[in-house]
Amino acid sequence: MQLVKIYPDNPNRKAIQQICEALRNGAIIIYPTDTLYAIGCDALNVRAVERICRIKGIDPAKAALSIVCHDLSDAAHYAHIDNTTHRLMRKNLPGAFTFILPAGSELPKLYKQRKSVGVRIPDNNIARTIVEELGNPLLSTSIVTNHEEPEYTTNPELIAETYGNQVDYVIDGGEGDIVGSTIIDCTHGEPDIVRQGKGEIDE
Repeated sequence: MQLVKIYPDNPNRKAIQQICEALRNGAIIIYPTDTLYAIGCDALNVRAVERICRIKGIDPAKAALSIVCHDLSDAAHYAHIDNTTHRLMRKNLPGAFTFILPAGSELPKLYKQRKSVGVRIPDNNIARTIVEELGNPLLSTSIVTNHEEPEYTTNPELIAETYGNQVDYVIDGGEGDIVGSTIIDCTHGEPDIVRQGKGEIDE
């Protein structure tokens, strides 16, 4: 496992390229978002996705999986976004939201049985630069929040101590948050806030 320091204001392109090359080869990373630190991999690499599911102890066929995209046009390849939802997303993204959307046809076989997918476009330059360089979305699942010792989910060095033998890279992008994203279900017409998190929706 490598702990790599990357500054959000000016991400080191060489470090990003190194991480993306590893992701293309099935690597698992922990990286910062605008909310919690997250475990991620190339969302189109089925073996890497299955590896993350093993780390989290979840069934990939049943778990609610989210992807991180660079922008809305990127997200439209992997999810169906109607005009009303598009306006809502455009007004609030990048930001601390997960939008649950009808799944698109370009998701790999692992996702085919599911009718929806969570989409994130975080307000974090490191996460979006990785996705842009990778050319594919990142599968994203937040690391388990430790409410008794929150520094173990916000401090990159302590995160590396906890997950070092399970992932290939931990990206130190500074102190993380302890509040997750606001989840908005847009699969049944009117947007429905199913979990209020850090993001305050602007309708």
